[in-house]
Amino acid sequence: MALRVETALMGPDTEQYAGNGQNRPSLARIAELARQMEELGYDGLTSPESGHDPFLPLMIAAEHTQRVRLGTNVAVAFPRSPMVTAQLAWDLANYTGGRFTLGLGSQVKGHNERRYSTAWPSPPGPRMREYFLCLRAIFQSFQNPAKPTYFEGEHYRFTMLPPFFNPGPIDFPNVPLYAAAANPYMARLSGELCEGLRLHPIATFRYTREVILPAVAEGAARGNRDLAAFDLIGAPFMAVGRNEEEVVKAKNALRKQIAFYASTRSYHTVLDHHGWDGLGPKLHELSVANKWAEMPALITDDMLEEWAVISTYDKLADTIRAKCAGAFNTVTFVLLGATRDDLEMQREIVAKLHRD
Repeated sequence: MALRVETALMGPDTEQYAGNGQNRPSLARIAELARQMEELGYDGLTSPESGHDPFLPLMIAAEHTQRVRLGTNVAVAFPRSPMVTAQLAWDLANYTGGRFTLGLGSQVKGHNERRYSTAWPSPPGPRMREYFLCLRAIFQSFQNPAKPTYFEGEHYRFTMLPPFFNPGPIDFPNVPLYAAAANPYMARLSGELCEGLRLHPIATFRYTREVILPAVAEGAARGNRDLAAFDLIGAPFMAVGRNEEEVVKAKNALRKQIAFYASTRSYHTVLDHHGWDGLGPKLHELSVANKWAEMPALITDDMLEEWAVISTYDKLADTIRAKCAGAFNTVTFVLLGATRDDLEMQREIVAKLHRD
């Protein structure tokens, strides 16, 4: 089965996960990468909210590409009101000619409160549900100014849109919505209300098949929706290299990344599903104590196999297919460091993933 293939236009690298800062690409470099990735055959380019604004790079990419989808992977919802997000999405849908996809996630309580100065009054799931419903109402009101569609919920209200503040209809008003998910609630929500799901890489392949996919189907049944066109995007961790020695180095670097994510208590349900009950609390304890260097050693080789695509580059496409079979429609494939500059290797891998 052919897979659609995305890559990150810009995003975190191994140095950032190690706490050593992050890249600072120029406008020219973002434009160059966007053109390059489209020419290599990628189906989509994404931008995360991991130190930089996720929307701005996509505006640059829109100007320098013609075909690829451009999406947030993902924008943090709660610090922005639904109206603020809707305006950004509407303009990007217009400027990209309908190629923009809006990926949204809740982030966790600590980041909302302590990094974004955003209140966390209740569990995030019901608030995300209202957020998506409110977005739909705003989009409908933008497209039909004479007959606005309002929304009133427990957490969000949209009850006013004077004509002066309505951007008006566009040619591509059906902005695809994607929910970020690593738990059954958000997976059900995506199946019920969204065009797709952006799966957090913390979800192992087994967890995806045994927990996430049934939850998506449950949500689709609740919303009386057909899943034939539903886009489940997987972003598996990867440890790759030109030879086995490089793969071993990549695995050691990957332990840092996985330990970083697995220290977050919201993701411990994934660890518990595998019976790794003590791993999450220990990683969290070390992260709170700022003992980041001690965390990677807790991620074993067996755990890496559950989470990651591990391969040399010549076998990577086949390994991705084998690992992702029956789980994803789209895979996010990201090369880090110097390997990102090997364009012909990327072209070959993408072409292989596109084959039936």
